[in-house]
Amino acid sequence: MVEKKTIPYWKQIVAILTVGWVVIWIYRTVLTPIYPIISDYFGGASNAQLGNISSFYFLGYVLMQIPSGLLVDKLGKKMILIPGFIIFGLGTSLVALSTTLPVLFTGSILAGLGCGTFYGVAYSLTAEYVPSNRRSLATAIVNSGTAVGSGLGLISSSYFVGKGILPWQSLIWITVALIAIMVVVFIKFIKNDKVKPVEKVIEVKTKEAKSNDSLLKQLFRPQMVAAYVLYFSTLYTYYLIDTWLPNFLETERGFEGTAIGLVSSLVFFAAIPGALVFSRLADMIPQKKVPIIIGLELMAAAMLLFMIETTSQSFVIIGIILYGFFGKLAVEPIIISWLSQFASRKSIATTYGVFNFFGMTASVIVPSLTGKITDMTGSMIYAFYLAIGIILVGTTVFFLVNKFAPKIEEA
Repeated sequence: MVEKKTIPYWKQIVAILTVGWVVIWIYRTVLTPIYPIISDYFGGASNAQLGNISSFYFLGYVLMQIPSGLLVDKLGKKMILIPGFIIFGLGTSLVALSTTLPVLFTGSILAGLGCGTFYGVAYSLTAEYVPSNRRSLATAIVNSGTAVGSGLGLISSSYFVGKGILPWQSLIWITVALIAIMVVVFIKFIKNDKVKPVEKVIEVKTKEAKSNDSLLKQLFRPQMVAAYVLYFSTLYTYYLIDTWLPNFLETERGFEGTAIGLVSSLVFFAAIPGALVFSRLADMIPQKKVPIIIGLELMAAAMLLFMIETTSQSFVIIGIILYGFFGKLAVEPIIISWLSQFASRKSIATTYGVFNFFGMTASVIVPSLTGKITDMTGSMIYAFYLAIGIILVGTTVFFLVNKFAPKIEEA
């Protein structure tokens, strides 16, 4: 009798989490290419109000990072992930039903709260189950779901809604259906965490008070703080691109129609080979992760400057592709992998929750701040200059701390 070959659980995890990011990022990007249509629907919303659609979503997302990390470490990954995605679905449904901006903002916050459970679960699962020599590459594959989802969201909305084939709410309802499918997948395929025996639970509780101090010290070591600063600067630029690039291409570089979504999506699709190449390189020479991270950050800043300084549409496209290749999606898996070696197994979700909390505060600030800068100056280019400056500051802090701070031992 021939035995059935089963796919290793860690590979199943990577596939499921990749699709989870696809769904999340379809929702995150589906409205950005059609901001003028959304503005008209809600009676002439300003740029700042349109930016608030993303800012309120990310506010909910950020607020959930640390609580969800703590809950994952205490209750288990599956117990938090499934209710989180149900809340995500409810918030998305409210967005589709909204007829006023306050209702839309409320739905955005609720969707963000639900999505906020995914990050800690995703990267604690990869840290727990993926072999260490595959971890950067596996994280890059999981992260590629953000690129695919972003591309699908941008292209589908710019084509179907931009051409008047579908109302904008239809794509939101399709996203709700995808969320429901993912809940079923999580229920069926994600394993429950092992339940500790009663005596072990009692033993853990007696040690909690002692471990709290060590956890706080671990979370706020100089290298960890530098990683938070770097991640904030990386995500500041990324969410500027994510929320405002389509509008920038249309209003300041003359792109029209479906081309807006197609060109905007290039930044995400170009990130997939970049992430795979550099993550594989980081796995091959793990002792060089810090120099690789710094090099990628500087290249991303240079490509962003190149993109906004040119008025040629061809060079704009080249700049977008190169920013995607060297940018956030390429460097993030290496940062996450580098961070995992210092995170205690007992608090890994909390560690990633704190890390993502500080990084994702950028996503709350940048959409509405960029809208305000644009309203005040009449151009988005000053917001891009600010983003480039933030990248350089964050990279400098990360470099100096890792060069001069005392080395930390693996947790």
